[in-house]
Amino acid sequence: MKIWDKKNNLSFNKKIENFTSGKDSKIDLLLAPHDVIGTIAHIIMLKSIGLLNKKDFKILIHELRHIYVNEILQNNFIMDEGIEDIHSQIEFLLINRLGEVGKKIHSGRSRNDQILVDLKLFVRTEIKEIVLITYSFFDFLLKLSEQHKNTFMPGYTHYQIAMPSSFGLWFAAYAESLIDDLLLIHTAYRIVNKNPLGSAAGYGSTLPLNRKMTTDLLGFENLNYNVIYAQMGRGKMEIIVSESIASLARTLSKMAQDICLYLSQNFNFISFPDHLTTGSSIMPHKKNPDVFEIIRAKCNRMISLPNEIYLISSNLCSGYHRDFQIIKERFIPLFEEIKKCFSMFKYMLNHIIVKNNILQEEKDKYKYLFSVEIVNKLVIEKGYSFREAYQKVGLDIQKGCFQPLYFTKNSYSHEGSIGNLCNKKIRNLMKNVIKEFNFYKIEKIIKRLIYSKNIL
Repeated sequence: MKIWDKKNNLSFNKKIENFTSGKDSKIDLLLAPHDVIGTIAHIIMLKSIGLLNKKDFKILIHELRHIYVNEILQNNFIMDEGIEDIHSQIEFLLINRLGEVGKKIHSGRSRNDQILVDLKLFVRTEIKEIVLITYSFFDFLLKLSEQHKNTFMPGYTHYQIAMPSSFGLWFAAYAESLIDDLLLIHTAYRIVNKNPLGSAAGYGSTLPLNRKMTTDLLGFENLNYNVIYAQMGRGKMEIIVSESIASLARTLSKMAQDICLYLSQNFNFISFPDHLTTGSSIMPHKKNPDVFEIIRAKCNRMISLPNEIYLISSNLCSGYHRDFQIIKERFIPLFEEIKKCFSMFKYMLNHIIVKNNILQEEKDKYKYLFSVEIVNKLVIEKGYSFREAYQKVGLDIQKGCFQPLYFTKNSYSHEGSIGNLCNKKIRNLMKNVIKEFNFYKIEKIIKRLIYSKNIL
């Protein structure tokens, strides 16, 4: 039976059904808690405008809460064979268990605004988890930065030896990158955190819906006011959110690439215990960074997702289209993918072995790292202009008479340099970004919908 079947006896072509439904039944299990939450808010509103009497309301909310607490949270919830989507599954459960009263939950709704609400509640929850795991990773990177702030290494531009750096500087660079990534995610979060419920199929309803009430009940920051635009948000929201996640993926991918380079014999800056790397079937000396190569590939695939969604949705006119279902199949798994990459990255870095005395052990190899220091010394102590000092040192290098001046971290004292990492300031920047999300407010609202007796 289909929710849109007028005669209740339509025999739908199985080949068509399998092709058009795709992976909905599996993916929609992830949306189950959010569909129940959205339905609870909706029936509270229906009761307030007189479309549900007190008796029917109590019966419905009791069963919806039972489904949420005793089936979904306990991992006992399943999608029945032949059910199209999560909205149909919840409604059929209510009808089968409660009879005619179960048919009353759909007044003033379409599956079009239901899926939008479900997706937004899902994304809101997933963003919270991603922000927390990102913050944990950020904190870990800063601790590594402090631990290795006096462990020096060469810096590179164009893959050429450039200037002195340190592992403290390197770890902190990726920590600060995560701050900007979360700023993008916060912007995406605010776009997500608007209520589409009541837009129905994209043209509103003749029922006297109270959209402000469901906005407050679900903890949305505001409404998607225009009902057409609420539906136009499908596809657009996924692009914006996936782009913000892609920014995180870019940070992880770049760091994974650094690690692959630094682990190679040509660099030999770091190592990992043997049990965390793989070998070759033919070359006994190999220690391959498979974990970081897989992270790099997974992150690069995530980076491609916004463009994929854009291409699917870019030539669609306003209104709903089944094309969006294909987006859902790629979009929903994105969150689990980035969380797994963070988890594995942190696990590996817990075992990183950083080589000390890199610059001292290979002085001849890295002596040109200090050419800029000699230039600056001539400017400060000899009164050279920068351009004159640059030309002199360049000629000395060409003639083979360059004498390096080996530095200490005290040579670099300005903000954000080797000798002044400013990690406390970086930490404060991140704390200020985290505060903007205000997750605690939403947690209280969701708990109230599920557990509060006062809401009855």
